[in-house]
Amino acid sequence: MHVGEIAISDELVRRLVDQQFPNWASYALTRLPPVGTDNQLFRLGDELLIRMPRIDWAADSAEREYTWLPRLAPHLSTPIPAPIELGRPAEGYPWHWTVVPWFEGETPTPDTFDPEGWATSLGAFVRDLRSVPGMDAPVKTEGRGGPLPSLDEWVRTWTSRADTTEVNPDHVLAVWRDAVEAPAWDGDPVWFHGDLHEGNLLVRDGRLGAVIDWGAAGRGDPAIELNAMWGYLPASVATLYRAAVGLDEAAYRRARGFALAPAISGWIYYRDTAPHLSALGLAAVKSLIASL
Repeated sequence: MHVGEIAISDELVRRLVDQQFPNWASYALTRLPPVGTDNQLFRLGDELLIRMPRIDWAADSAEREYTWLPRLAPHLSTPIPAPIELGRPAEGYPWHWTVVPWFEGETPTPDTFDPEGWATSLGAFVRDLRSVPGMDAPVKTEGRGGPLPSLDEWVRTWTSRADTTEVNPDHVLAVWRDAVEAPAWDGDPVWFHGDLHEGNLLVRDGRLGAVIDWGAAGRGDPAIELNAMWGYLPASVATLYRAAVGLDEAAYRRARGFALAPAISGWIYYRDTAPHLSALGLAAVKSLIASL
């Protein structure tokens, strides 16, 4: 999926577990399909999951999640995968890795949840997370949830590579310009997940069962959480979700910029290596243009 991605074999992970956590040496290890973009996952026994970063830009996520998710979890009513252990680089594997709880659940689709109830419960989760004390965690100074202008070069570079038979670059940049010109967030930085798409949410009994994959999380502009409006969330409940999140018009405009940045790059970057992700990115770009 990526240039520079490292191969992570079952044998390597088995050795790392047995050496560093011998109490789990008897647990069965099962490789899971690579549904995400940054980590290779392995189920360990019945109740544990191993997350192994497979590309350098995700290398610091394990230590960050190990530090902060156990501190966030007690403040949230929705389960999150607070790491139980932090694995060390060894056996030629260069980065830290985590062991987290295994959560049962399904991917959210119109067949697995009630759209209105889902929009309301996801919005409630965002509000709960936003209210968690800062605990002196670092504040994002760029990228997702950071000041929106920090993404300007990124958006313009990827837009210049866009297929003009699919979208008009001027329309893409109009969305971006409106977002950047919106009033900046002037409140205190707040906690956000930063990547609330269907691959990072689990349904249990038709309800929001868990929020997983916190690699993009941090403290900063809460507008980032409205990204779900231009992703998998059914258009019929996007306005309901926006109301449940409870942010103003300026945040909505900034949110379109936060949504555009990964959508425009994902569409182009994954066109050959992960066509399904590329298609999702293009759909989001078109939805954002239509929303302006």
